[in-house]
Amino acid sequence: MNRKLKETFAGLVYLLPALILLAAFRFLPILFSVRISLYDWGMAGPKKFIGLENYAEVLTDPVFWKSLLHTGWYVFFSVPLMLFIALFIALLLNTRIKGLGIYRTVYYLPVVTSIVAVSIVWKWILHPERGLLNYLLSFIGVHGIGWLEDPRGLFAIIFAPLGIKLPEVLTGPSIAMVALIIMSVWKGIGYNVVIYLAGLQNIPAQYYEAAKIDGAGRLATFRNVTWPLISPTTFYILIISTIVTFETFAQVWIMTGPPPGGPLGTTKVVMYYFYEQSFELWRLGYGAAIAFFAFLIILALTIFQKTYLERRVHYA
Repeated sequence: MNRKLKETFAGLVYLLPALILLAAFRFLPILFSVRISLYDWGMAGPKKFIGLENYAEVLTDPVFWKSLLHTGWYVFFSVPLMLFIALFIALLLNTRIKGLGIYRTVYYLPVVTSIVAVSIVWKWILHPERGLLNYLLSFIGVHGIGWLEDPRGLFAIIFAPLGIKLPEVLTGPSIAMVALIIMSVWKGIGYNVVIYLAGLQNIPAQYYEAAKIDGAGRLATFRNVTWPLISPTTFYILIISTIVTFETFAQVWIMTGPPPGGPLGTTKVVMYYFYEQSFELWRLGYGAAIAFFAFLIILALTIFQKTYLERRVHYA
């Protein structure tokens, strides 16, 4: 056995424990889920083989498409807010100020805090009568917002005084969904701040010195130096945040559940609908089909970002 073959064999031996874990906890469950999706599968197991009927039902299920719309609004608002707020905080923290380590810890604490605990606390904060947020808003004359109980769309409320009636698809996220977005952004920005800080601190100082010599101001320096050089970091955060927000479930269930998924079902996202069908109605085959459609949508979004948005990324 030559040296190259020995090295290859040794590498495979070292990888074998990880490959076994991946096969046991990733690949085999995926294959089993494929099998479940092809059956009328209930609590007691498979009833009969039905082929692609579950997938066909998903495509014609209006509740699934509504849940997908709600998920779309959630992702559309959450991801940009997480990006821009995290970048703004990272820029503030990327300076020499006293107690910098304390500030970084404070911003990261929500990330390591249990989503269950965070959801319960925010449910109290957003309470329409005894909540802290409404109490603070009362000082500026705003009273009684039903944050987790209002099914009205955000855009419908904005355009109502103008006499414009929007179609249901364009009414925007409900007030209850807006409340979930606020909580999720608060929960998730700490992770993005840390990633952005790493990206900012990897920018060589000579670029800023050259910009200063050329007479560039802060805005011009950010636009021509900082933003291009942290584009790989932004691209990574964009992909990860999109995937994570699309898979949101826990805060929806805790803050606006149980069924039907918030006021008039306006916070029923795809993963909540998957849970409802699989573990409340025990339609495991149908739930597996919903999960695979969600996987395909996430995959399509990732490929789109990789294909079209990565062109604007500067790796050098």
